[in-house]
Amino acid sequence: MPAQDAPPPPPELVALAHAHGVDSTYDPGSGPVPVGARTLVAVLAALGVEAGTPEAVRESTERHLAELRERLLPPCVVVRAGRRTALDVPADARVSVELEDGGVWALPAGRSHWLPADLPLGRHLLRVTAGGRRAQATLIVAPERTTGLRGRGWGFLAQLYSVLSERSWGMGDLGDLAELAQWAGAGLGAGFVQINPLHAALPGAPSDPSPYRPSSRRFADPVHLRVEAVPEYAYLTPAQRARVEEYAARGGRLRAEVLEHDGLIDRDAVWEAKREALEVLHGVPRGVGRAAAYAGFVRREGGWLEQYALWSALAEAHGSDWHAWPRGLRRPGSPHVALAAQELADRVEFHRWLAWLVDEQLGHAQRAAKEAGMAVGLIHDLAVGVHPDGADAWVLQDVLAAGISTGAPPDAFNAHGQDWGLPPWRPDALAAAGYAPYAELLRSAARHAGALRIDHVMGLFRLWWVPEGHRPTEGAYVRYDAEAMLGVLALEAHRAGTAVIGEDLGTVEPGVREELAARGILGTSVLWFERDWRAKGEILAPGAWRSGCLATLTTHDLPSTAARLTGEHVELRHRLGLLARALGEEQAEAAAELADWRAELTRLGLLAPGAPLDPLALHRFLLATPAELVGVWLPDAVGDPRPQNLPGTWDQYPNWRLPVADAAGRPLTLDQVAAAPGTAGLAGLLRALAPPREGRPQD
Repeated sequence: MPAQDAPPPPPELVALAHAHGVDSTYDPGSGPVPVGARTLVAVLAALGVEAGTPEAVRESTERHLAELRERLLPPCVVVRAGRRTALDVPADARVSVELEDGGVWALPAGRSHWLPADLPLGRHLLRVTAGGRRAQATLIVAPERTTGLRGRGWGFLAQLYSVLSERSWGMGDLGDLAELAQWAGAGLGAGFVQINPLHAALPGAPSDPSPYRPSSRRFADPVHLRVEAVPEYAYLTPAQRARVEEYAARGGRLRAEVLEHDGLIDRDAVWEAKREALEVLHGVPRGVGRAAAYAGFVRREGGWLEQYALWSALAEAHGSDWHAWPRGLRRPGSPHVALAAQELADRVEFHRWLAWLVDEQLGHAQRAAKEAGMAVGLIHDLAVGVHPDGADAWVLQDVLAAGISTGAPPDAFNAHGQDWGLPPWRPDALAAAGYAPYAELLRSAARHAGALRIDHVMGLFRLWWVPEGHRPTEGAYVRYDAEAMLGVLALEAHRAGTAVIGEDLGTVEPGVREELAARGILGTSVLWFERDWRAKGEILAPGAWRSGCLATLTTHDLPSTAARLTGEHVELRHRLGLLARALGEEQAEAAAELADWRAELTRLGLLAPGAPLDPLALHRFLLATPAELVGVWLPDAVGDPRPQNLPGTWDQYPNWRLPVADAAGRPLTLDQVAAAPGTAGLAGLLRALAPPREGRPQD
């Protein structure tokens, strides 16, 4: 594979790139490929480093070396509790630690080169004085490992919008989530429900239905609210109730369109109906207890909530792309923004209130899950990034890389690479901020979660940066301080009592899975991908699987099990023109894969000789592995053949808009899913993984 672009980078540019954590090569699986000079210059520019000419490279290099010589401390120090940690400070330095609880820990003279092993967990302030110079840095003391699980368990994987009930307004909501968790936990012995990201979407119609390209990862989207569950609903006046019931009737028609007329989930129409109903509910006076609870939420969420609510109000007035707003509104904190906050105070208050309602209903859903006996409860999903035009990108401009999109380099499966359209963290700016924005994001995501799934967890180590105007093939890997990223994650997960699952599918750099496992982070193992590549790609024996994983048959980005077993996934890609080879070749390969699995399951005694391959047999194989968690894709329980998302498509396929359906594609309510024979069969098989009910921890 040729280099990305010409000319090749000179050694001085390569050295400067390495000094700032930018890799000068990548390996698509066929050997190292050099990153072009044009790409390195653009990526360095996004890190605030000028490298456009040989003179600029020399000056930037000298400046960087001078900064390293002159600094007493790095901008942030992350250490592990229980370990003595060396400090690179002058021999005469005096070191003290101001603890987050207000206490001060002064290190004795002569021992200031080491931080003691018994520093308490938390975010502290490290101070150093030496030779008349002073410096301070955030000191984060993290646990060695994240919070672990208590025994094996199984649960459902579901896209919440797709799980409708007779009470839904056209898409699954947080009331449905609580119902799903109660049924799965108390009725079937499941230990968890993993759902898609519920992050706030970019407003406007038509909106992007993907939950993985949100406006904000910090706050959940109010489209998921169950309107009737808002406490003020009980105190509507007759006139107000009549208006809300009118909007509820509209929601009922949207539900009927999906469930009875094979329609697609229309998120925009659902939000329009709910927003109007919520506008009415917002006018209902709150009692003193509710008012105090709301005030407490506002205090807890602080400035980020204020800025998110303000962005939401500004987006109503000026559109959702803040880059196109009047110039004075494009950065938080400007005088124009402060004036707009006063003018839009009512709308800002409305969006603050919506964020509170969603937080309340998320908390209720997790409590319902734990009260139903679930050992874990809800597993929330943290997307890898945010939409460049959205609220978080506006709020976090100082710590996100401008003019850069994350993605993936070309490999054996995608020669063109990938551009996800998501701005990445700037590692230097994140460190300078003491990793506070990242920590606060994790804190919010873990608040109502028994476990947290980190999408593309490899991004804690490195991310593929694609400069604006470049093809996805013309990117470079940028390194993050993995010790810091994992340490902050471990601290916030520990404080929330939340386990962590990393989505580590695809190309994973050597050593990453081992480091994640050492930190107590579970991986993700999909049956079809688990092969022994040292033995010509043979099916990996169940006993050879790693124990530290969530094991599944499929995910939201992969074919359903029903589609794999019938070959429908190949037919679908053929109809949409997505196959890289002739249809016959693809079908032959898919048939050979099924034959391999049929033979292997028969050999293991998990499938009767001559019997057709079925989901129960495949799940028996998952049970035979040591995986700590076994996940069942909810549509698999009823034979739904359709993927929720088909990568490589946009308008050719209804991604993220399909309800759960039966084998014939008929949409099903949650009650119908619960009553389906396939659901009972799978639950009966997996119930053996459920620990005794009385042994499960409760909130």
